[in-house]
Amino acid sequence: MRAIELRQFGLEGLQSVVREVPVPAAGQVRLRMRAASLNYHDLVTVLGVANPRLPLPVVPLSDGCGVVEAIGEGVTRFRVGDRVTTLFFSDWMAGEPTRQRLARVPGEHVDGVLADCMAMEANGLVAVPDYLSDEEAATLPCAALTAWRSVVVEAKVKAGDTVLLQGTGGVSLFALQFAKMLGATTIITSGSEAKLEKLAALAPDHTINYRETPDWARRVKDITGGRGVDHVVEVGGAGTLQQSLKALRIGGHISMIGVLTGVANVVPTALIMALNATVKGITVGSRDDAEAMCRAMAAHQLRPVIGERFGFAEAPAAFACMQQAAHFGKIVIRH
Repeated sequence: MRAIELRQFGLEGLQSVVREVPVPAAGQVRLRMRAASLNYHDLVTVLGVANPRLPLPVVPLSDGCGVVEAIGEGVTRFRVGDRVTTLFFSDWMAGEPTRQRLARVPGEHVDGVLADCMAMEANGLVAVPDYLSDEEAATLPCAALTAWRSVVVEAKVKAGDTVLLQGTGGVSLFALQFAKMLGATTIITSGSEAKLEKLAALAPDHTINYRETPDWARRVKDITGGRGVDHVVEVGGAGTLQQSLKALRIGGHISMIGVLTGVANVVPTALIMALNATVKGITVGSRDDAEAMCRAMAAHQLRPVIGERFGFAEAPAAFACMQQAAHFGKIVIRH
């Protein structure tokens, strides 16, 4: 079977190889992979930033959709022919995150989905809603579930709330869809007018070009009549947290998800205290969360936004696209 291995850090370290088709052990199934999707985490893993001591070689990418083609002893969750997606955290079934539950990520601690076939524990897989294509389903394990846990599980957004979203990457666009599904008013920022025009199809209530309006928190306060937003999906990190806090209402909630603008800065502790703000770190979610999300998506027929598609042999180009940060929505690789 075909596989792509990361043999040294950097995009040049991605190499096509031929491997034996895996035989599923007890508790495992073998998947014939149909599609994969990229996350920022995959890029920083390949570049050696996420874990410079990562043992190599490894097959990258955490998120994929496949069809069960063989079943190991003791598996009852799935049958041959079922379509499934991976979990970002293979061992997090339910409950709160723990060190043990966050210990394994495909594409990092174990081989990932960038191969024709893979053997995975059946417990670490989720059934795919029938209405989604393989490529759409491949976008769910990380970006969609992160947005779901942020908006639904932790922030408990409800009708009438106002939610602020940053940028047009996968997490932000899923969060936009979930917030609208719940009846919230949505405000989304981007530095690209072209991307803001594309957003029209998802019907956000308000858009802000942060390049034209660097003090976008003030604009958010104007939109909300001086009150501020109830919830912020914070994907920027160090470079945007100050503005997010300024845009927040007293008693509001920030989901800290990304570090696109940096991993460290001065923490405005006095402002957090004065606002009585909750700042909650979010690292994806559990299998229970994923199954609840899939049920809600199916009920509302929500569709992931796919911005770029690449063939299997074009995987390095897909990573380069992610690195350039010019995409809108998710980047997928077709098998």
